[in-house]
Amino acid sequence: MGGASVHLLDLAQGMQELGHDVTILVGGSGLVVQRAKARGLSCIPVKHLVREIRIFEDFRGYFEIRSRLAEITPDIVHLHSAKAGILGRFAAKSLKIPCVYTAHGWPFTEGVSEGKRRIYKLIERVMAGLCSKIITVSDYDRAIALDSKVGSAEKLVTVHNGVPDLDSRSLSKDDREAKELIRLIMVARFEEPKDQKLLLEALSELSHLPWVMEFVGDGPKLESMKELTVELGLGDKVYFLGSQGDVAANLRRADLFVLISRWEGLPLTVLEAMRAGLPVVASNVGGVNEAVIDGETGLLVPRDGKLELERTLCRLVTSPQERLKMGRAGRSRYSSEFTFEVMRQKTLMVYRDVLSAESSNDQSPVMGVR
Repeated sequence: MGGASVHLLDLAQGMQELGHDVTILVGGSGLVVQRAKARGLSCIPVKHLVREIRIFEDFRGYFEIRSRLAEITPDIVHLHSAKAGILGRFAAKSLKIPCVYTAHGWPFTEGVSEGKRRIYKLIERVMAGLCSKIITVSDYDRAIALDSKVGSAEKLVTVHNGVPDLDSRSLSKDDREAKELIRLIMVARFEEPKDQKLLLEALSELSHLPWVMEFVGDGPKLESMKELTVELGLGDKVYFLGSQGDVAANLRRADLFVLISRWEGLPLTVLEAMRAGLPVVASNVGGVNEAVIDGETGLLVPRDGKLELERTLCRLVTSPQERLKMGRAGRSRYSSEFTFEVMRQKTLMVYRDVLSAESSNDQSPVMGVR
Protein backbone atom coordinates (compact mmCIF):
# COMPACT_ATOMS: atom_id res chain seq x y z
CA MET A 1 0.00 0.00 0.00
CA GLY A 2 0.99 3.58 -0.53
CA GLY A 3 1.72 5.94 2.33
CA ALA A 4 -1.69 7.66 2.16
CA SER A 5 -3.46 4.31 2.61
CA VAL A 6 -1.29 3.38 5.59
CA HIS A 7 -1.88 6.82 7.09
CA LEU A 8 -5.64 6.48 6.62
CA LEU A 9 -5.85 3.06 8.28
CA ASP A 10 -3.66 4.09 11.22
CA LEU A 11 -5.68 7.26 11.76
CA ALA A 12 -9.03 5.52 11.48
CA GLN A 13 -8.01 2.84 13.96
CA GLY A 14 -6.55 5.42 16.30
CA MET A 15 -9.75 7.47 16.31
CA GLN A 16 -11.83 4.36 16.84
CA GLU A 17 -9.68 3.43 19.83
CA LEU A 18 -10.59 6.81 21.35
CA GLY A 19 -14.26 5.89 21.14
CA HIS A 20 -15.27 7.61 17.91
CA ASP A 21 -17.41 5.90 15.26
CA VAL A 22 -15.38 5.60 12.06
CA THR A 23 -16.44 4.53 8.58
CA ILE A 24 -14.02 4.34 5.67
CA LEU A 25 -14.99 4.67 2.02
CA VAL A 26 -12.28 3.46 -0.34
CA GLY A 27 -11.99 2.94 -4.08
CA GLY A 28 -12.04 -0.71 -5.13
CA SER A 29 -12.05 -3.78 -2.94
CA GLY A 30 -8.35 -4.67 -2.67
CA LEU A 31 -5.67 -4.62 0.01
CA VAL A 32 -6.91 -1.53 1.86
CA VAL A 33 -10.34 -3.10 2.38
CA GLN A 34 -8.77 -6.37 3.54
CA ARG A 35 -6.49 -4.68 6.05
CA ALA A 36 -9.23 -2.37 7.29
CA LYS A 37 -11.47 -5.33 8.06
CA ALA A 38 -8.56 -7.17 9.72
CA ARG A 39 -8.24 -4.19 12.07
CA GLY A 40 -11.93 -4.26 12.88
CA LEU A 41 -12.72 -1.11 10.90
CA SER A 42 -15.92 -0.51 8.99
CA CYS A 43 -14.82 -0.17 5.35
CA ILE A 44 -17.14 0.26 2.36
CA PRO A 45 -15.75 -0.20 -1.18
CA VAL A 46 -16.69 2.56 -3.63
CA LYS A 47 -17.01 0.82 -6.99
CA HIS A 48 -16.74 3.91 -9.18
CA LEU A 49 -13.92 5.69 -7.30
CA VAL A 50 -10.96 4.99 -9.60
CA ARG A 51 -7.49 6.47 -9.67
CA GLU A 52 -7.39 7.34 -13.38
CA ILE A 53 -9.28 10.32 -14.81
CA ARG A 54 -12.43 8.90 -16.44
CA ILE A 55 -15.13 11.54 -16.75
CA PHE A 56 -18.15 9.21 -16.89
CA GLU A 57 -16.80 6.98 -14.12
CA ASP A 58 -15.92 10.02 -12.00
CA PHE A 59 -19.50 11.33 -12.21
CA ARG A 60 -20.73 7.95 -11.05
CA GLY A 61 -18.11 7.99 -8.30
CA TYR A 62 -19.35 11.38 -7.10
CA PHE A 63 -22.95 10.20 -6.87
CA GLU A 64 -21.88 6.96 -5.19
CA ILE A 65 -19.91 8.84 -2.54
CA ARG A 66 -22.75 11.31 -2.06
CA SER A 67 -25.23 8.49 -1.62
CA ARG A 68 -23.03 6.79 0.98
CA LEU A 69 -22.54 10.04 2.90
CA ALA A 70 -26.29 10.64 2.90
CA GLU A 71 -26.82 7.16 4.37
CA ILE A 72 -24.11 7.43 7.04
CA THR A 73 -24.73 11.11 7.94
CA PRO A 74 -21.29 11.68 9.48
CA ASP A 75 -20.54 14.83 11.46
CA ILE A 76 -17.26 15.33 9.63
CA VAL A 77 -15.58 13.86 6.55
CA HIS A 78 -11.80 13.52 6.28
CA LEU A 79 -10.56 13.09 2.71
CA HIS A 80 -7.27 11.63 1.50
CA SER A 81 -5.69 11.47 -1.99
CA ALA A 82 -6.41 13.64 -5.02
CA LYS A 83 -9.40 11.93 -6.64
CA ALA A 84 -11.28 11.26 -3.40
CA GLY A 85 -10.35 14.77 -2.31
CA ILE A 86 -12.10 16.28 -5.32
CA LEU A 87 -15.19 14.08 -5.52
CA GLY A 88 -15.54 13.88 -1.75
CA ARG A 89 -15.38 17.64 -1.27
CA PHE A 90 -18.09 18.20 -3.87
CA ALA A 91 -20.24 15.50 -2.27
CA ALA A 92 -19.77 16.78 1.30
CA LYS A 93 -20.43 20.36 0.22
CA SER A 94 -23.67 19.36 -1.51
CA LEU A 95 -24.85 17.71 1.72
CA LYS A 96 -23.60 20.57 3.93
CA ILE A 97 -21.27 18.23 5.85
CA PRO A 98 -18.02 19.86 7.03
CA CYS A 99 -14.91 18.23 5.62
CA VAL A 100 -11.15 18.21 6.04
CA TYR A 101 -8.71 17.37 3.25
CA THR A 102 -5.20 16.04 3.83
CA ALA A 103 -2.76 16.80 1.03
CA HIS A 104 -0.18 14.01 1.08
CA GLY A 105 2.12 16.13 -1.07
CA TRP A 106 0.83 18.62 -3.65
CA PRO A 107 0.69 17.79 -7.38
CA PHE A 108 2.15 21.25 -8.08
CA THR A 109 5.32 20.74 -6.05
CA GLU A 110 8.86 21.13 -7.39
CA GLY A 111 9.84 18.24 -9.64
CA VAL A 112 6.50 18.19 -11.46
CA SER A 113 6.45 19.65 -14.98
CA GLU A 114 5.53 23.34 -15.22
CA GLY A 115 2.47 22.67 -17.39
CA LYS A 116 1.00 20.21 -14.91
CA ARG A 117 1.80 22.49 -11.99
CA ARG A 118 -0.23 25.35 -13.50
CA ILE A 119 -3.23 23.10 -14.09
CA TYR A 120 -3.12 21.54 -10.63
CA LYS A 121 -2.81 24.94 -8.94
CA LEU A 122 -6.00 26.13 -10.61
CA ILE A 123 -7.84 22.96 -9.58
CA GLU A 124 -6.68 23.11 -5.97
CA ARG A 125 -7.53 26.81 -5.66
CA VAL A 126 -11.12 26.00 -6.56
CA MET A 127 -11.27 22.92 -4.34
CA ALA A 128 -9.86 24.78 -1.31
CA GLY A 129 -13.11 26.69 -1.05
CA LEU A 130 -15.10 23.47 -0.56
CA CYS A 131 -13.57 22.32 2.73
CA SER A 132 -13.23 23.68 6.25
CA LYS A 133 -9.56 22.86 6.76
CA ILE A 134 -6.64 21.59 4.69
CA ILE A 135 -4.02 19.53 6.50
CA THR A 136 -0.54 19.54 5.00
CA VAL A 137 1.92 16.89 6.15
CA SER A 138 4.87 19.29 6.10
CA ASP A 139 5.59 22.99 6.56
CA TYR A 140 7.06 22.89 3.06
CA ASP A 141 3.70 21.86 1.60
CA ARG A 142 1.89 24.52 3.60
CA ALA A 143 4.29 27.17 2.35
CA ILE A 144 3.92 26.28 -1.33
CA ALA A 145 0.14 26.15 -0.93
CA LEU A 146 0.13 29.66 0.50
CA ASP A 147 2.51 30.85 -2.21
CA SER A 148 0.21 29.32 -4.85
CA LYS A 149 -2.89 30.87 -3.25
CA VAL A 150 -4.35 27.46 -2.44
CA GLY A 151 -6.21 28.17 0.78
CA SER A 152 -5.71 30.85 3.40
CA ALA A 153 -3.30 30.84 6.33
CA GLU A 154 -6.28 30.14 8.62
CA LYS A 155 -7.47 27.19 6.54
CA LEU A 156 -4.08 25.51 6.09
CA VAL A 157 -2.61 23.65 9.06
CA THR A 158 0.49 21.45 9.24
CA VAL A 159 0.20 18.09 10.97
CA HIS A 160 3.38 16.12 10.49
CA ASN A 161 2.94 12.45 9.71
CA GLY A 162 3.45 10.03 12.55
CA VAL A 163 3.72 6.24 12.75
CA PRO A 164 2.81 3.90 15.62
CA ASP A 165 5.70 2.61 17.69
CA LEU A 166 6.51 -1.08 17.78
CA ASP A 167 7.06 -3.34 20.78
CA SER A 168 9.62 -2.78 23.50
CA ARG A 169 12.45 -4.58 21.74
CA SER A 170 15.52 -2.48 21.01
CA LEU A 171 15.33 -1.37 17.39
CA SER A 172 18.76 0.21 17.23
CA LYS A 173 21.02 -2.81 17.48
CA ASP A 174 24.70 -2.59 18.25
CA ASP A 175 25.42 -5.60 16.01
CA ARG A 176 24.91 -3.28 13.03
CA GLU A 177 28.34 -1.86 13.86
CA ALA A 178 30.35 -5.01 13.16
CA LYS A 179 28.75 -6.30 9.95
CA GLU A 180 30.99 -6.99 6.98
CA LEU A 181 28.16 -6.92 4.42
CA ILE A 182 26.06 -3.77 4.72
CA ARG A 183 22.37 -4.17 3.98
CA LEU A 184 20.70 -1.19 2.30
CA ILE A 185 16.92 -0.95 1.91
CA MET A 186 14.45 1.25 0.05
CA VAL A 187 10.74 0.87 0.72
CA ALA A 188 8.64 2.51 -2.00
CA ARG A 189 6.37 1.76 -4.92
CA PHE A 190 7.98 1.65 -8.35
CA GLU A 191 6.21 4.69 -9.77
CA GLU A 192 6.42 8.45 -9.77
CA PRO A 193 7.78 10.25 -7.80
CA LYS A 194 10.30 7.60 -6.65
CA ASP A 195 13.65 7.41 -8.44
CA GLN A 196 14.98 3.88 -8.06
CA LYS A 197 16.73 4.34 -11.41
CA LEU A 198 19.05 7.03 -10.06
CA LEU A 199 19.83 4.89 -7.00
CA LEU A 200 20.75 1.89 -9.14
CA GLU A 201 23.00 4.03 -11.34
CA ALA A 202 24.77 5.42 -8.28
CA LEU A 203 25.19 1.95 -6.78
CA SER A 204 26.74 0.67 -10.02
CA GLU A 205 29.70 2.97 -9.30
CA LEU A 206 30.12 1.39 -5.86
CA SER A 207 29.97 -2.28 -6.79
CA HIS A 208 33.42 -2.86 -5.25
CA LEU A 209 32.10 -2.06 -1.77
CA PRO A 210 30.55 -4.69 0.59
CA TRP A 211 26.83 -4.00 0.30
CA VAL A 212 23.56 -5.57 -0.82
CA MET A 213 20.48 -3.58 -1.76
CA GLU A 214 16.88 -4.62 -1.04
CA PHE A 215 13.90 -2.97 -2.74
CA VAL A 216 10.56 -3.47 -1.01
CA GLY A 217 7.47 -2.62 -3.06
CA ASP A 218 5.87 -3.18 -6.42
CA GLY A 219 4.46 -0.95 -9.14
CA PRO A 220 4.47 -0.28 -12.88
CA LYS A 221 8.22 0.42 -13.13
CA LEU A 222 9.33 -2.71 -11.28
CA GLU A 223 10.15 -4.82 -14.35
CA SER A 224 12.14 -2.07 -16.05
CA MET A 225 14.21 -1.63 -12.87
CA LYS A 226 14.93 -5.36 -12.80
CA GLU A 227 16.14 -5.12 -16.38
CA LEU A 228 18.32 -2.12 -15.54
CA THR A 229 19.85 -4.03 -12.62
CA VAL A 230 21.00 -6.76 -14.98
CA GLU A 231 22.33 -4.21 -17.48
CA LEU A 232 24.39 -2.56 -14.74
CA GLY A 233 25.86 -5.88 -13.63
CA LEU A 234 24.26 -5.71 -10.17
CA GLY A 235 22.29 -8.94 -10.34
CA ASP A 236 24.16 -10.50 -7.43
CA LYS A 237 23.90 -7.43 -5.17
CA VAL A 238 20.34 -6.15 -5.67
CA TYR A 239 17.19 -7.95 -4.53
CA PHE A 240 13.57 -7.11 -5.35
CA LEU A 241 11.35 -8.35 -2.53
CA GLY A 242 8.01 -7.10 -3.86
CA SER A 243 5.22 -6.19 -1.45
CA GLN A 244 5.89 -7.25 2.13
CA GLY A 245 3.38 -7.76 4.92
CA ASP A 246 5.89 -6.94 7.68
CA VAL A 247 8.06 -4.06 6.50
CA ALA A 248 9.20 -3.44 10.07
CA ALA A 249 10.94 -6.84 10.03
CA ASN A 250 12.77 -5.91 6.82
CA LEU A 251 13.89 -2.65 8.40
CA ARG A 252 15.15 -4.41 11.53
CA ARG A 253 17.50 -6.51 9.39
CA ALA A 254 18.84 -3.48 7.50
CA ASP A 255 21.76 -1.17 8.23
CA LEU A 256 20.94 1.85 6.08
CA PHE A 257 17.67 3.22 4.71
CA VAL A 258 17.57 4.98 1.34
CA LEU A 259 14.74 6.94 -0.27
CA ILE A 260 15.51 8.65 -3.56
CA SER A 261 12.65 10.72 -4.95
CA ARG A 262 11.87 13.56 -7.32
CA TRP A 263 9.23 14.98 -5.01
CA GLU A 264 7.62 14.08 -1.68
CA GLY A 265 5.28 15.23 1.05
CA LEU A 266 6.54 13.74 4.31
CA PRO A 267 7.13 10.04 3.54
CA LEU A 268 6.05 7.54 6.18
CA THR A 269 8.86 5.17 5.23
CA VAL A 270 11.45 7.69 6.42
CA LEU A 271 9.69 7.83 9.79
CA GLU A 272 9.50 4.02 9.94
CA ALA A 273 13.25 3.86 9.27
CA MET A 274 13.96 6.35 12.04
CA ARG A 275 11.70 4.35 14.35
CA ALA A 276 13.83 1.30 13.54
CA GLY A 277 17.02 3.15 14.46
CA LEU A 278 18.32 3.35 10.89
CA PRO A 279 20.37 6.20 9.43
CA VAL A 280 18.59 7.72 6.42
CA VAL A 281 19.92 8.77 3.03
CA ALA A 282 17.19 10.65 1.19
CA SER A 283 16.56 13.23 -1.50
CA ASN A 284 16.19 16.71 -0.06
CA VAL A 285 12.71 17.30 -1.49
CA GLY A 286 9.38 18.30 0.01
CA GLY A 287 9.23 17.95 3.77
CA VAL A 288 11.96 15.30 4.05
CA ASN A 289 14.34 17.75 5.77
CA GLU A 290 11.71 18.37 8.44
CA ALA A 291 12.22 14.77 9.56
CA VAL A 292 15.82 14.00 8.61
CA ILE A 293 18.39 16.36 10.13
CA ASP A 294 21.26 16.42 7.64
CA GLY A 295 24.48 15.25 9.26
CA GLU A 296 22.68 14.21 12.48
CA THR A 297 20.05 11.56 11.73
CA GLY A 298 21.10 10.93 8.16
CA LEU A 299 22.38 12.60 5.01
CA LEU A 300 20.38 14.48 2.38
CA VAL A 301 21.22 14.67 -1.32
CA PRO A 302 19.83 17.00 -3.99
CA ARG A 303 17.18 15.88 -6.48
CA ASP A 304 18.89 14.22 -9.48
CA GLY A 305 22.23 14.43 -7.63
CA LYS A 306 23.86 11.21 -8.80
CA LEU A 307 27.43 12.17 -7.84
CA GLU A 308 26.35 13.42 -4.40
CA LEU A 309 24.41 10.20 -3.89
CA GLU A 310 27.44 8.08 -4.78
CA ARG A 311 29.62 9.97 -2.30
CA THR A 312 27.02 9.80 0.46
CA LEU A 313 26.43 6.06 0.07
CA CYS A 314 30.17 5.41 -0.01
CA ARG A 315 30.61 7.43 3.17
CA LEU A 316 27.99 5.55 5.18
CA VAL A 317 28.68 2.08 3.80
CA THR A 318 32.27 2.45 4.98
CA SER A 319 31.52 4.18 8.31
CA PRO A 320 29.89 1.81 10.86
CA GLN A 321 30.26 4.18 13.79
CA GLU A 322 28.61 7.03 11.89
CA ARG A 323 25.74 4.78 10.84
CA LEU A 324 25.17 3.71 14.41
CA LYS A 325 25.33 7.27 15.76
CA MET A 326 22.90 8.60 13.16
CA GLY A 327 20.54 5.68 13.68
CA ARG A 328 20.34 6.33 17.41
CA ALA A 329 19.75 10.04 16.81
CA GLY A 330 17.00 9.20 14.32
CA ARG A 331 15.27 6.92 16.81
CA SER A 332 15.39 9.66 19.43
CA ARG A 333 13.96 12.22 17.00
CA TYR A 334 11.15 9.86 16.02
CA SER A 335 10.24 9.31 19.68
CA SER A 336 10.00 13.03 20.38
CA GLU A 337 8.48 14.38 17.15
CA PHE A 338 6.88 11.75 14.92
CA THR A 339 4.93 9.28 17.02
CA PHE A 340 1.42 8.37 15.98
CA GLU A 341 0.00 9.74 19.24
CA VAL A 342 1.30 13.23 18.44
CA MET A 343 -0.22 13.13 14.94
CA ARG A 344 -3.54 11.76 16.21
CA GLN A 345 -3.91 14.44 18.86
CA LYS A 346 -3.16 17.26 16.41
CA THR A 347 -5.61 15.80 13.88
CA LEU A 348 -8.29 15.52 16.54
CA MET A 349 -7.73 19.19 17.38
CA VAL A 350 -8.41 20.04 13.73
CA TYR A 351 -11.66 18.06 13.84
CA ARG A 352 -12.72 19.84 17.02
CA ASP A 353 -11.93 23.26 15.55
CA VAL A 354 -14.07 22.47 12.51
CA LEU A 355 -16.94 21.03 14.53
CA SER A 356 -16.80 23.92 16.98
CA ALA A 357 -17.17 26.32 14.07
CA GLU A 358 -20.17 24.28 12.95
CA SER A 359 -21.62 24.32 16.50
CA SER A 360 -21.28 20.52 16.70
CA ASN A 361 -20.46 18.20 19.58
CA ASP A 362 -16.68 17.66 19.64
CA GLN A 363 -17.18 14.00 20.49
CA SER A 364 -18.68 13.41 17.04
CA PRO A 365 -17.88 10.46 14.83
CA VAL A 366 -15.35 10.84 12.04
CA MET A 367 -15.02 9.27 8.65
CA GLY A 368 -12.25 8.78 6.13
CA VAL A 369 -12.56 8.65 2.37
CA ARG A 370 -9.78 7.59 0.04
